[in-house]
Amino acid sequence: MDKNTEEFYERLKVELDNSNTWPAEYLYKFIVPTVDDNVERVENAFNCMGAIIKTTKSKTGKFTSISVDVTMKNAQEIVDKYQEVGTIKGIVSL
Repeated sequence: MDKNTEEFYERLKVELDNSNTWPAEYLYKFIVPTVDDNVERVENAFNCMGAIIKTTKSKTGKFTSISVDVTMKNAQEIVDKYQEVGTIKGIVSL
């Protein structure tokens, strides 16, 4: 992970800790290319966590937006999930 990415996640952790009491509901939003098993990989990352996952395909079907509403234990757990799904080719975290 490069220096800018590390700094981004550190800032995110601080902001999350300042604005939440844990555990807290968190809404992840991603856009992935609708190819291979991208959507399934995001869904599997949140498997067995009680997450509510909504997917919507773009008009052309080339991309899928994924919203994941889940209760997280702390800011580090949120950052860890972003890093886990960040390995999916073409994923955009919003």
